[in-house]
Amino acid sequence: MTPVPSSTVVAYRDDGPLSRAMGLLVAGQLPPLPPVLAGTFVTGVLLMLGVAGTDGLAVFAPAVTLLLAGPGSTHPHDGRFDWLVPPILRLIEYTFIAACGFAHDVHPLVIFMLLAALAFHHYDLVYRLRQHVYPPAWLSTLGLGWDGRMMVVSLVALSGWLTGGYLLLALYLWGLFGWESLTCWLAAPRSGVDATDMGTQD
Repeated sequence: MTPVPSSTVVAYRDDGPLSRAMGLLVAGQLPPLPPVLAGTFVTGVLLMLGVAGTDGLAVFAPAVTLLLAGPGSTHPHDGRFDWLVPPILRLIEYTFIAACGFAHDVHPLVIFMLLAALAFHHYDLVYRLRQHVYPPAWLSTLGLGWDGRMMVVSLVALSGWLTGGYLLLALYLWGLFGWESLTCWLAAPRSGVDATDMGTQD
């Protein structure tokens, strides 16, 4: 069990190693919202032009989004509208994954499996922060972050092995997020009973 960081908005971003590394380059000096909005626009244009085809421009959307949104990962996200950044990143990631999958005739069930793994992880993250609990730092690294997952999808799109790539990624993320979430909540104290026991011991 890890304490919640000072900015829960930053935690909601679910940045991976690539995005965090780019954030270190600017030392938190870049406002996060404008670059993310620009990344949303560029990603939307690329998806419409390439329709996520292996020979289209859409496969480069993750790299563009990373270059634009990644440097803002170390900003405290204390602006009035900075809370919009995490849901926008979710929209970019989910839309890109769905667009690539359907454009390459990946079975809808496989696409749903992958998106469901991400939705489970992000819901778990939100609920943890409400309980003042944060997952260990290594989870965002092994989970690849929004940036890493989009890059993986882009690479398998270029290779033409979308169905197998989606399936393996979905199984990996379900195993990782499911196991870590289960072990974390089993280790968490029962707020009512344990708080009473601690008060009695004191």
